[in-house]
Amino acid sequence: MAADSSGQATIELVAALPALLLAALVALQLLAAGYAMTLADGAAEAGALALAAGGSAKGAARDALPGWAEERVSVVVEGGRVTVRLRPPSPFGAVAESLVVTSAASARPAR
Repeated sequence: MAADSSGQATIELVAALPALLLAALVALQLLAAGYAMTLADGAAEAGALALAAGGSAKGAARDALPGWAEERVSVVVEGGRVTVRLRPPSPFGAVAESLVVTSAASARPAR
């Protein structure tokens, strides 16, 4: 006598759904961290270029970032080095804090 297997695929999908959602969340979080790194690189470079031209490095670095990054960024200028620290977007604060990215660029200040 063959066992009835109707509905087994549905049960397997329901059982696997949390793992699939977790994998998707991890993948999206890693993409957000990579995007934040790209943004931090560009902002540090913009700050260094502004510093070399005699402008405000902090202002240029902040202006190079999108609006969502305003509350998540810190810019430090020491000598000719501009360092940008950016926390990527995340629905979980602890995760975002552990994925903070930092980028730096250097330039000779204008005289």
